[in-house]
Amino acid sequence: MENFIPGQRWISNTESELGLGLILEAAYNRVTVLFLATGEKRIYASDNSPLTRVKFSVGDTIEAIDGAKITVHHLVENNGLITYIGKNKAGLEVRLEEMELNHHIQFNKPQDRLFTGQFDPPSWFSLRYETWRRLREHHQSPVKGLMGGRTSLIAHQIYIAHECANRLAPRIMLADEVGLGKTIEAGMILHHRLINGLSSRILIIVPETLLHQWLVEMLRRFNLRFSIIDEERCRNVNLENELADDEAGEEPGENEDVFVNEQLVLCSQSFFSRYPNRQRQALEAGWDMVIVDEAHHLEWSEDHPSPEYLFIEQLGLQTPSLILLTATPEQLGKLSHFARLRLLDPDRFYSYSRYLEDEHLFEPVAKAAQALLAERTLTEESAAALRALVKDDNVEGLLKNLSHPEKSAHARAQLINVLLDHHGTGRILFRNSRHTVQGFPDRERYGYALEGRENRDDLEQDPRFAWLVDTIRQFAGDKALLICKEAQTAIDLEETLRNRTGIAAAVFHEGMTIIERDRAAAYFADQESSARLLICSEIGSEGRNFQFVHQLILWDLPANPDLLQQRIGRLDRIGQKHIIRIHVPYLRGSEQELLFRWYDEGLNVFRHNNTAAQHVADELAGELSSLLAARDFAPLDAFIAHTRERSAAIEAELHQGRDQLLELNSCRKEVADQYIDALQRHERQSHLWQYMEDVFESYGVDTEFHSLDCFIIKPSEHLRISHFPNLPEDGMTITIDRSIALAREDFQFLTMEHPMVLGAMDLVISSETGNASINVIKHPSLKAGQFLLECLFVVECSAPPELQLGRFLPHTPIRVLIDQNKQDLTDTIDHDDLIDAGVNFDKSKIVTFINNQRNHLNQMLGAAEHRAKTDMQTLVQDATRAMLESLAEEIKRMMRLQKVNPSIKPEEIEHLKEMTMLAHDNIESAELKLDAVRFIITN
Repeated sequence: MENFIPGQRWISNTESELGLGLILEAAYNRVTVLFLATGEKRIYASDNSPLTRVKFSVGDTIEAIDGAKITVHHLVENNGLITYIGKNKAGLEVRLEEMELNHHIQFNKPQDRLFTGQFDPPSWFSLRYETWRRLREHHQSPVKGLMGGRTSLIAHQIYIAHECANRLAPRIMLADEVGLGKTIEAGMILHHRLINGLSSRILIIVPETLLHQWLVEMLRRFNLRFSIIDEERCRNVNLENELADDEAGEEPGENEDVFVNEQLVLCSQSFFSRYPNRQRQALEAGWDMVIVDEAHHLEWSEDHPSPEYLFIEQLGLQTPSLILLTATPEQLGKLSHFARLRLLDPDRFYSYSRYLEDEHLFEPVAKAAQALLAERTLTEESAAALRALVKDDNVEGLLKNLSHPEKSAHARAQLINVLLDHHGTGRILFRNSRHTVQGFPDRERYGYALEGRENRDDLEQDPRFAWLVDTIRQFAGDKALLICKEAQTAIDLEETLRNRTGIAAAVFHEGMTIIERDRAAAYFADQESSARLLICSEIGSEGRNFQFVHQLILWDLPANPDLLQQRIGRLDRIGQKHIIRIHVPYLRGSEQELLFRWYDEGLNVFRHNNTAAQHVADELAGELSSLLAARDFAPLDAFIAHTRERSAAIEAELHQGRDQLLELNSCRKEVADQYIDALQRHERQSHLWQYMEDVFESYGVDTEFHSLDCFIIKPSEHLRISHFPNLPEDGMTITIDRSIALAREDFQFLTMEHPMVLGAMDLVISSETGNASINVIKHPSLKAGQFLLECLFVVECSAPPELQLGRFLPHTPIRVLIDQNKQDLTDTIDHDDLIDAGVNFDKSKIVTFINNQRNHLNQMLGAAEHRAKTDMQTLVQDATRAMLESLAEEIKRMMRLQKVNPSIKPEEIEHLKEMTMLAHDNIESAELKLDAVRFIITN
């Protein structure tokens, strides 16, 4: 063991961030070290200190206290102290005493840490290698960006998200029918673009009543933390700034624009309407993407567009990406629908009259599409319209093949694809309907006519209360959701049930904090809890997923059919495994009985979703109000008959107006199924928990089995860092199973794209931990007493995010194994075959040996780098070829479509060409970096 001598420079193996240490004193088996960079002093036992002597070699570049650098060509050692002799930048010879070395020198390079004895356990080296490997897989995955959402894998949602998110700047309208998940689609697009670095500053504008629903949806489903900005927050920020200026004795500055300091912002439409000065601030903040919910409420006419419409128009003109969520086009009317298209593409949709002309010209093609989809014979008019629209020599042959028994199916499919490519608004508008989307559950409704009077002061005297108690007991353990209009009713019901009957229920209303609602939802969702009932107010449930429930109790009925269908929609979701049973108690002769009969017999909304219901309600609003006010049952049968007649007529009209080609284009199922298969395959094969367990063990996070595919994690007393990414102090329960995550929203859904996983991976590769390691191993092909270097190189291809070069050449690990004879064993011995022999070794002896072999090890590193460069060249060539093939094909496709589809802009094609050139340059500029090295001794 080397003696400690005052003036020598040593480094701490356990606290390398302290910089170079200076030996002050060595006596009585104690050594005192001063770390000048931090002013820290440490005293160690001489025979057991975590210190390594700093000794640079010929060829190293070292730095003096004043920042001057020299390249060492000679060392002189005198009385245990080293003098380095080398040349400076000007080529002059310089002498540098080791005491004059820069105190801030740190050894982060793998080879430096190896030579200075800063080793980490072999498991850290393996973890680093595995992290790089997983990151590469993730970057090259065709479904990158779609993995992280707590969503069911539903074809139309997956298709829309992938189709739109990869565009240069998506400007689209999501117009699916109620219950098909427009909010989820928008969230998936947003999540995809954030994960891929294609967007970073997002503004979402929604009706005030939906603010918290969006806040929770984005957080619960996509782990996206949006900030709600309202006037109170703006004023508070300005007040804080004024107080800070006052305390500092400075003149008050301009009011701070709160929008500039947030990346993900959520605002209400009414906020901007009430405070027009905030519109200016939002416009000046600069966004990558704006999302507007309930966009059909933006009123527009050619002469008098509303102020709200004009604000969104201004935002749209200066924001690359714009997403509108709106009611279905057939519900809007042509003028309203044109107004939305105009926001998305003002160059194309500049005139309402021209829009109507184009639509009229497209009618024969729409009829042809309907005939093809229905497998009917094309009329001469439809065939002529196809020939006129499609300038393609193949069309004539396809039309002839329609009458050929063996070729007709293929011809029909090809013609439909041709029409899809020519579809006017197909790239802008996405509209799916329940008619085409399968997977909804059946419904059963049960009405209960009760005698007596409503009693709000004492619920126990209300006939519905006794019915409720009996019904809950009859459910025999089934959980049920009860919805009522007001928060106070929900509170009173829960309290009365608990105090008078002992029935445990959870309550959920808008007066509770988000944390309180979380706890209530978790309590109710837990199958082991005693709560069999969740009582919700009208807007208290914030769009949460209650798919695990199939018993719905409607304590009262709203006068708005859309609101009623939204209530039912909390259970009536794609993927619901059970028949939904809807229970409606009402008092005879009451307004509720009248509403129940009208909804049930007139609109049939309990058993089926009725797209015409709100139209009918708006049309008959006066008559309905009179009946409800008078509680007049005499004309009810005639009113119900009239409702039924109008409902059927409007539904037929809406069905006739459906654009089947648009619906087909809104979900190309064969494409969506490929993405779903890829996602399911990834979830089966990723072994994510096994990897994260290694990460947790390495960093000191405790794990505990909860149930199948579910675990409890929390920081231990031995946490290696101050805070593990996204892990609260009291821990959390996680699941790696999508179906469990959908049923248990109180569990975190751990995926490759969860912020905790991405944060942990960044933690591993951004630090030097694990980049130098020593291992004693046994292997049948290796003789005892040999030494080898296992090197981990990384190919780095830094490029702007919008190029998405990770698809072709992500940061890629290259492993190289070199033995002491400089023979390349990479292809003959795998990393996983280098199994630890469990042999302890004397670290100081190993460090001495490594330094004695420094020149030889550098030669081994050189041999490893030569092999890695050869592998890198192959990677670069393959990536270049894949990139050129992919982008060239996309350019050809866009050019082909542009000839027939005016929604394809020339700038999109030019951008693709520029991207191709930039991608080629960036791939060719890839660099190789030594990321980690492991010194291996055979036993």
